[in-house]
Amino acid sequence: MSQNPIRFGIVGCAEIARKVARAINSVPNSTISAIASRSLDKALNFAAINGLPKTVKVYGSYDQILDDPCVDAIYMPLPTSLHRQWAILAAEKKKHILLEKPTALDVEELDQILDACESNGVQFMDGSMWLHHPRTAKMKEIISDPKLFGHVNYIHSTSTTSGTKQFLEENIRAKPDLDALGALGDLAWYCIGALLWAKDYELPIKVRALPDVTKNSAGVILSCTASLHWGKSSNETTATIHCSFLSHTSMDIAISGTRGSLNVYDFIIPYQETSASFDITSGAKFAELHIGWNTRPEEVEVANELPQEALMIAEFARLVGAIRTTGSCPDRKWPQISRKTQLVMDAVKKSIDTDCRTVYL
Repeated sequence: MSQNPIRFGIVGCAEIARKVARAINSVPNSTISAIASRSLDKALNFAAINGLPKTVKVYGSYDQILDDPCVDAIYMPLPTSLHRQWAILAAEKKKHILLEKPTALDVEELDQILDACESNGVQFMDGSMWLHHPRTAKMKEIISDPKLFGHVNYIHSTSTTSGTKQFLEENIRAKPDLDALGALGDLAWYCIGALLWAKDYELPIKVRALPDVTKNSAGVILSCTASLHWGKSSNETTATIHCSFLSHTSMDIAISGTRGSLNVYDFIIPYQETSASFDITSGAKFAELHIGWNTRPEEVEVANELPQEALMIAEFARLVGAIRTTGSCPDRKWPQISRKTQLVMDAVKKSIDTDCRTVYL
């Protein structure tokens, strides 16, 4: 551990917090200082289950952890409906914020959070772990090569999971007062983020949901599909996304260019922690008589010493440390990525709410 690690407070004891707590404890520039839940018993149980040392403070309210001077940064895996209130309060207490996705119920709420972060000089980042995996940088290197890949003209991404009856009835993601965006917020956030990443965060010009939307009795989205479109004439790109709580697990992204194609089947959570791969094909043609192909996809494997969630924590802590020691400004890249993802998600939601009409950005 470094001599002056970033001291994290965890606000909320959701299941994902266990994974992030493990990550915080696995990198030298961060440490867990405190955890909080609205129930002290729940917080104590979280500490016990995750083997946290006795030095970690345990609070039975969110206010207490925000008032703790020994907490530099907050990791917040609360239900989306609570993000605006508690993220703004954390920023006002000068706590740097790592916020679980989706970041807010809409971009207006997110803007209030980001304004509070900017005015208080604190770093903001959302919890999209896959962006920090070295495989992601390698994929970007390949699709950005005009000779190897050409112009990206089609992208498809899915994020699906088969929810149990209990999940569909009791999980916060199916409850309108907690996570009203349902599968759109929980799963499509990744798909939309992947499309924007592939397009260097250029916003699409139009978005349209397909009329296959499934909602539960409370009106929460359980499954949806959407198309997105960029540019004109030779620079056009079309993309589709599908997210669902009703299908077998998938987390795919397929990117097609004028000279190559790339496929990855585990982009959100790699099959294993220590390495990840993707398939790349370039210059593919049919063999004579169309009895086969002239080439097969090449599997590119990328090794990593730490899991992607630990790499996310290490990068966030590095940014916070730079602000603390050198007085540097927060990195604006991460809030900009979150805001663009939220804007497109809002457009899909608006299209769903208006009988799948086209929404222009």
